[in-house]
Amino acid sequence: MSAARLQVSRRGFLQASLTASGGLLLQASLPVTARAQDATAPPNPIGINLRIERDNRVFIGSPSPEIGQGVKTSVPMIIAEELDADWSLVTVEQLPLGIDFSGATPRWIYGSQGAGGSTSIPDAWAELRQVGAQARSLLRRAAAARWGVGADAVATRDGHALHPDGRRLSYGELAAEAAALALPAEPVALKARAEYRIIGRPQRVVDADDIVTGRARYGIDVYEPGAFTTVMLRCPYFDGGIASFDDGAARAVPGVRAVVVVPGPKPGEPLTANLATGIAVVADDTWSALKGREALKVEWTRGPFAEESSAALDRQCGELLARTGQVVRDDGDFTAARAAAARVVSARYRVPFVSHAPLEPENCFVHVQADRARVIGPLQQPAGAQRAVNLVTGIPRPAISVEMTRSGGGFGRKLTNDFVAEAALVSKATGLPIKLMWTRGDDLQHDFYRPFGHHELVAALDAAGAVTGWTHRLASASKYYRRASVKAEDMWGPELYPDDFPARLVPNYRLEWHAVTSGIPRGSWRAPAHTANAFVVQSFLDEVALATGQDALALRLAMLGADREFDYAQHGGPKFHTGRLRAVLERVASAIGWGRRLPQGRGIGLAAHFTFGGYAAHAIEVEVSPRGELAFRRVVCAIDCGQPVNPLGIEAQMQGGTIDGLSTALNLEITIRDGRVEQSNFDGYPLATMAQMPRDVEVIIVDSAESPSGCGEMGIPTTAPALMNAIHAACGVRIRSLPVRDQLRAALGA
Repeated sequence: MSAARLQVSRRGFLQASLTASGGLLLQASLPVTARAQDATAPPNPIGINLRIERDNRVFIGSPSPEIGQGVKTSVPMIIAEELDADWSLVTVEQLPLGIDFSGATPRWIYGSQGAGGSTSIPDAWAELRQVGAQARSLLRRAAAARWGVGADAVATRDGHALHPDGRRLSYGELAAEAAALALPAEPVALKARAEYRIIGRPQRVVDADDIVTGRARYGIDVYEPGAFTTVMLRCPYFDGGIASFDDGAARAVPGVRAVVVVPGPKPGEPLTANLATGIAVVADDTWSALKGREALKVEWTRGPFAEESSAALDRQCGELLARTGQVVRDDGDFTAARAAAARVVSARYRVPFVSHAPLEPENCFVHVQADRARVIGPLQQPAGAQRAVNLVTGIPRPAISVEMTRSGGGFGRKLTNDFVAEAALVSKATGLPIKLMWTRGDDLQHDFYRPFGHHELVAALDAAGAVTGWTHRLASASKYYRRASVKAEDMWGPELYPDDFPARLVPNYRLEWHAVTSGIPRGSWRAPAHTANAFVVQSFLDEVALATGQDALALRLAMLGADREFDYAQHGGPKFHTGRLRAVLERVASAIGWGRRLPQGRGIGLAAHFTFGGYAAHAIEVEVSPRGELAFRRVVCAIDCGQPVNPLGIEAQMQGGTIDGLSTALNLEITIRDGRVEQSNFDGYPLATMAQMPRDVEVIIVDSAESPSGCGEMGIPTTAPALMNAIHAACGVRIRSLPVRDQLRAALGA
């Protein structure tokens, strides 16, 4: 925990006042460190609106975007626990973007607002418990004054203050008196874990009823009065443009109101606003807009990457790995360790580009007026949306309001706000309120894709089979492509994490990176580089074990060694505990029965990884028929994400992450031909069917007293390697290039 997060002893920690109905309104102000979502903001307070009405209902503001990760439920649970609220009377309200621009530098009003990197829970944990605890302190003191007893004699439970003789007063009855009291000058005592009645108990998401009955408001459900539906035809070629176009037929379509050219960035410029050159069709409704788009006649220029293809990228990787790249970590002397090794094992792996493919494609409402603008949409980075509108319109940020809806999936795609910039450009050009809609084809063809790369791993072993040297060489297309202010020598940063396993556990350890030249946009995909690196590292461990006659579990445990804590400088640190990774690995191995004899054609695979502060492992049992047909027999995963806040939410995240990881490993790849993406719908990008997936995903949640981490991304990285290790154990086929698709049938001669 950073020092900034622990400074909760200042006066003015809470501001208390009466609501219009005579209830208690508290606004928390806690110092935290601003995250990179709004790099202009200095360390600043996190503000949470907490309202207790006279009828004892409690309203808690949720600052972060809800993209299916459950923070709209879990974050308020933290406050409600220390408040001792009756959870059944809690209502959660989505807060808009709140940034105060009145000072010399911008300041968050509600705290850093964003959804990415599994940060919402760890960022909130220490501070929000104090919010609830100090509010409870006010209510206890109000009850003590009413009863004429000391505050220490007043207990609380389920939204009530309790007198030692059994009398009780609801928080609502005490709200007005509590609002008049002086606030605590110092932090108040927090509950012991044994006293928790909300945290650690399964809670369904607060808007579950709205979701299943269709009342939940997603971005695609926003219908503002007077808004015109807009779709765009974007240049399909990387960095291409418009050679010529004829919009006469499009303008003749009934309902079409305008056709607007939307210029994209010039080749090589940073991708700071919209992603591609395009032509927008503005119409009364979606059908008219789509028909107008179909009627456009456009000739595109093919841009500087017209010859790019997946095959050419594979060749480029081979050429790069034939020479020395940028060494980014070099412990000991790997070259000497390799020369002295009794055995050397090596392998190459390939990880493809993949798309985010959220169920709800990109969309938003934007209305640009002369002196202000309004944005409503499914966002992961609302401050980025505000910046995007400011960039393309010049309207000052304080005059740009941003409202967040629930998002039908994000997975990193909605961290970028190119679609908001597009809508703002069209609204500015037409003067109309715009509802921009992307189709599935738009989404698959114009994404910020998970980076592609070839990985070469080499292990040097002594005569006893111990790993004495390890190198991981990667040729990849960096996620930082065309990111402003990133130097060429720093482009490797999001592709290799120097402190990941097995760093510090192997005496001679080297990481090396090669930059792949490609025009395809890249970005953050769920658990960014962990999805690739866990696949190759955990697959390679099984190959090392097989080559040296060792048990794959025993090899991992031997490399982890005694329980230790290491510094971890990348996101998810500041520490990495070998014992916590060992524990989840042993839990899944025990649960699935590692080491038991299996029928022919069946196999079990293991994998474990540290991701964004959480420790996760998978054990997967599969059956492979002689014809190469794959069936899941059992899938078990374990997670240690510190103190579990909402076990039901954790279980859902691990199950969803597992399914996402399996679907991606089995089926998904974005391919390039002639400088453009080939896939345009789910026929070419086939998400897994129910028949392909396991009947159940068993989740083991470690009960930990450590501070919690997020868990929205922990279920992804270990699925692919556990699956590939299971496949090899079942039939002897080693899959090193994702996705699997028909490789099993081909290898088994089916």
